[in-house]
Amino acid sequence: MSNGAGKPKPAFFIAIAAIVLGLVGFAFYRFSAKKKDDGGGGSGGSQFVDPRKPAGSAAKPTTAENPDPNAAPLTESKYEFESAQRLPEVKGSGAYKPLGTPRVVRFAVNTWAGWAPIVWANQGHEPKKKWKDAKGGEFEVELQLIDDLETMRNAFAAGKIHIGWATVDMLPLLIASGLKKESRTMPRVYQQIDWSNGGDGIVARDSIKNVGALKGKTIVLAQNSPSHYFLMNMLLNGGVGLKDVKLRYAKSPFQAATAFRNEKDIAAAVSWAPDIYTLTKEGSGNKMLVSTLEANKLIADVWFARADFGQENPDIIEGLVRGIFDATEELATDQNKKTVAGLMAKLYKIDAGDAEKMLPDAHWTNYAENREFFLVASNPTNFERTYNTAHLLYQEHYKDSQAIDARVEWDRIVDFSIIKKLGSEPKYANQQSTYDFKFTPASAESLNVEKNEILQKTVVIKFPPNSHDLFSKVTGPSGGVVLYDGNVEFTVEQIAKLAGTFGAARIVIEGHTDGSMKGVADEALVKDLSQRRANAVKEALVNKFKMNPNQFSSAGYGWEKPADPADPNNHAKNRRVEVKVVPAEAQ
Repeated sequence: MSNGAGKPKPAFFIAIAAIVLGLVGFAFYRFSAKKKDDGGGGSGGSQFVDPRKPAGSAAKPTTAENPDPNAAPLTESKYEFESAQRLPEVKGSGAYKPLGTPRVVRFAVNTWAGWAPIVWANQGHEPKKKWKDAKGGEFEVELQLIDDLETMRNAFAAGKIHIGWATVDMLPLLIASGLKKESRTMPRVYQQIDWSNGGDGIVARDSIKNVGALKGKTIVLAQNSPSHYFLMNMLLNGGVGLKDVKLRYAKSPFQAATAFRNEKDIAAAVSWAPDIYTLTKEGSGNKMLVSTLEANKLIADVWFARADFGQENPDIIEGLVRGIFDATEELATDQNKKTVAGLMAKLYKIDAGDAEKMLPDAHWTNYAENREFFLVASNPTNFERTYNTAHLLYQEHYKDSQAIDARVEWDRIVDFSIIKKLGSEPKYANQQSTYDFKFTPASAESLNVEKNEILQKTVVIKFPPNSHDLFSKVTGPSGGVVLYDGNVEFTVEQIAKLAGTFGAARIVIEGHTDGSMKGVADEALVKDLSQRRANAVKEALVNKFKMNPNQFSSAGYGWEKPADPADPNNHAKNRRVEVKVVPAEAQ
């Protein structure tokens, strides 16, 4: 996610759950007993009454779909969010470089707009300003520019720096690289600094319509960086596997941009500002396929301390958290932004004007947004979900090499005690999120989805025939009551994560039915059913994850758009919901 000299941002696939479903044909079988003329008890005859041909009537049936007698219910899948603090024990005394007198904290950063709050709070990179810890004691901070991830990791492991930088998606790579082998070097995350806000993106040739069109194409990017993670996430949500594209690796995002510029056989490049903007200048023949302007809650920067340092210096850690939060508020003015750009220019060794242009590429997160990120279970883009997704993607990508091993649980990395503590102080508790995009209601038709869509994700939610109830329950094979679609909660969560990730884009939910009653049922009835299914998904997202209802538009297409036009009678495939992402300004 970043700008500047080289932020190795770490990247396929969540392999999760098949979506199979379940059964119980209901309300469509009718039996009639026909008594024998002789008046005896006789053997009754049963017959199936076709709902498409109501006896004695030419009227159209009142159902939109035929029953599905071949489905079987699945076991319900649930998601649990643990909020208890479970930090592992730190064995041995601190093995980091002593703070000295005066106490100096060595804090690594990279060339990125997101570090403006710590640069402002420190009034530059040198250890001159006197900070206050939680008990009023003084300490100083030395900001060290270390752009190379491996160099930063090695300095952190050796104790030469006390605090390191990362995007959340890079943490699985850092931990797997050896940090977890020593309890004293395990990262402890205390604070989110920012969200990438346009600094990262995929640039493609004009002929590439959307993310799905990358299938079979060559893409250049920096391996094991936020660029890698960004691409894997976009492909996952666009229904494209990593094996479906040809990856070429460059040493940095800047070199990826250069390769894309020079080699026309490369269909797309993953890079960051300013290259993603220079590559898409008018007349270039290229386009911005997707960036963190739309996927604005995908790449999050955090800082972390060595576990031994954090355990032995909690008062200093609290002083840093408070100072950075206060600086974030102070940077709301244009004058302070201009001043901090000058301070960053000296640290990053770039022109002050260029440093100022970098600032909009990051959204600095205040206390309220940190609380949402670390503590709110219903937040679809919280730390846990972001971290787990990154681990699963990298684990799948490197499954043959075992480069990513067993996951360290999120709450053994995050120390959210200070975030919880500050919540008791009105100064912080009364803050509101400043990163909520304002949407006005819009119909799916007005968004011109086919022209403007960034990506499309097809999900299968199994509804009982003629029902729009997401959480319909039936009697399972063992006699217990189960969900008709045992994976529905997981599926809704995946949609929520997609919508949350694209917090600055429109999400269109399209409902579909099968064509089992085509030519027989009332088309208005069928469209109404598909519309209700789309609305049911939207309602679940709004209710469970507290999402902005105006971000969503829904539409019902009945049987008009089969999943596979070459196989229109595949009814199981056609009973589906499709989720599409379009730019917020599309209309």
